[in-house]
Amino acid sequence: MRKSFRTMAVMGISLMLGTTGCPLKATIKQTTDTTSNVTGSTSGAAWWNEDGQIKPDFKTTAFVTFNQANLIQDLAAGRGEYLGSVSRLLGVPADRQPAFFSAAQSNYAQMVDRNPTDLLTLLRETSKPFVY
Repeated sequence: MRKSFRTMAVMGISLMLGTTGCPLKATIKQTTDTTSNVTGSTSGAAWWNEDGQIKPDFKTTAFVTFNQANLIQDLAAGRGEYLGSVSRLLGVPADRQPAFFSAAQSNYAQMVDRNPTDLLTLLRETSKPFVY
């Protein structure tokens, strides 16, 4: 009984897919094309190379975008791993990082309610005196 039910189910699915193959195929293609167009234009697709690695020009942008909340907390404290990481990405040498941390903390009020792009712009401006 189970074997005949399984056989009938497979035949039914095959028949259904066989008769509706073209519309199903077109629907899947339309869905994947639409998804590709949306994700390609709205996500950080330009940030990534074909190997799935972040392009060097976008590392700092991606870091600030994906870690903004943690970075804001470190800015308030004037220290922390996220602030240290962004300072390295901005090119601040290790011996100048404490001074950069203090400067960034003093600018905290300007940075707290910014979007990631504006926050990165302010961090770049703050880091300029500390980068060789």
